[in-house]
Amino acid sequence: MATSVAITPRSNPSVRPLVIALGDPAGIGPEVVLKALARPEARGRPVRLVGCRRWLEHTYSHLRERGAGPLADPATLDMLDSPLLDPVTPGVGTASSGAASFTWLSQAVALVQEGAGRGLVTAPIAKAAWHAAGHHHPGQTERLAELCGVARASMLFTARPARGAWRFNTLLATTHIPLSQVASRLDAELVTLQLDRLLAFCQRFQPQPRLAVAGLNPHAGEGGALGQEERLWLEDCLSSWRRKHPEVRLEGPLPPDTCWLEAARAWQGEGSAADGHLALYHDQGLIPMKLLAFDRAVNTTLGLPFLRTSPDHGTAFNIAGLGVAREASMTAALETAWELG
Repeated sequence: MATSVAITPRSNPSVRPLVIALGDPAGIGPEVVLKALARPEARGRPVRLVGCRRWLEHTYSHLRERGAGPLADPATLDMLDSPLLDPVTPGVGTASSGAASFTWLSQAVALVQEGAGRGLVTAPIAKAAWHAAGHHHPGQTERLAELCGVARASMLFTARPARGAWRFNTLLATTHIPLSQVASRLDAELVTLQLDRLLAFCQRFQPQPRLAVAGLNPHAGEGGALGQEERLWLEDCLSSWRRKHPEVRLEGPLPPDTCWLEAARAWQGEGSAADGHLALYHDQGLIPMKLLAFDRAVNTTLGLPFLRTSPDHGTAFNIAGLGVAREASMTAALETAWELG
């Protein structure tokens, strides 16, 4: 049975906290959360964790023994305690760790839906562990959509470079599906929906943003020589969207291999780039995003009735328990949630 402990003295009770689901306990989620909450920018900002308090305390003690830190002391953190039912070994994802992370995510969503949180931040889960536990969702995004009763949630990755006011935003038109299914899942209705969501997000920072859409095929189809999707429907879809949004500069479909070149230069503080990019499938958008902004990028879910952010990395089982996990992306996820929530 889940229980709750006293709120951290650092928290302001008049401000709703961010709810943080601790992710797979065998991964680096508990570690990066403890490290991120120890950073100066986290002080005085209320959070409520969802996970196993005993495991978090064990993680804290183990990391201190290894000299990792600084770390937030679990004794000072508000937490919905949902104990592990079976032993967990750092670095080994199992049905037990998958069941725990699935339960913790569901409980965290319930807290936000009840109005007990201003937004949701999720630590990484392992899809294989979820599947081993009998939960056959492609990922957290799809489970969130199910819990919220929405037909489709969207994955957008956002990052701020070290210099300048420009923000690097990439939204995925399709998410966790095999590459062989991408072409059949894409259509004008889906691309229009995702462009609308990308525009709404970018307008938080730029009233008249510039958007770029990657083509599906090499060279964006090369006029049909290298693929038909652009010629048959995507070009018309983008033209129709432009007519509805004359205030927006929409570019595309662009050759995927050059679509993010301006963003690479802008990330280094050289020139400008589109305020938002639409990638048509998972790796098309995440390869440039992670190459440029791995430690700063934040997975942001659009289309839910609340804000959800997450680090852009996985459980990193290979380094779990070693004390060497970097908390930069979790810190960025918390910062983005506090800023936009």
